Amino acid sequence: MRKSYHRTVRLVRYVFYKETIVIPSEMLRSFIGAFLGIAAITFFHNTTQDYIFLVGSFGASAVLLYGSPNSPMAQPRNLLLGHVISAMIGVCFYKLIPDTLWLSSALSVATSIVAMQMTKSMHPPGGATALIANIGSEKIKQLGFLYVFFPVFSGAIVLLVFALVVGYKNYPTKKR
Repeated sequence: MRKSYHRTVRLVRYVFYKETIVIPSEMLRSFIGAFLGIAAITFFHNTTQDYIFLVGSFGASAVLLYGSPNSPMAQPRNLLLGHVISAMIGVCFYKLIPDTLWLSSALSVATSIVAMQMTKSMHPPGGATALIANIGSEKIKQLGFLYVFFPVFSGAIVLLVFALVVGYKNYPTKKR
């Protein structure tokens, strides 16, 4: 009984403590990368007052890219394909079912998940990218398929470039 208890305690400590250990240099790289990536998207695309090029799902992508760069879902292929596939699906369903928001939104997200699974490009913020194609501002909806390229693809490229600049996947790991 006592041995089982100690094993459970070790497992809980490993899951809840070890996974949260972050080296200060990692935190600094995460901060700098996220700051520069989001700032660059905003700066390069601030031609409109609506900031249609600053898509909410980029915040979640920044968390993955800069905060958890070794995650399989933060890899460049997943970032780019996940966003692009999801954006295309979101626009398609919005164009097919423009008057029934609940249906087009639900189909966009669900189909995006399956498409990312089929292409082995799972990137969770992609679900938000598909949803934004349906619930975004009128300016976003008016973009139609341009939404896939500007802001989605261009923004994902900007995030990836800054991830590479700050040392993507080269974070030191703490040895125990």
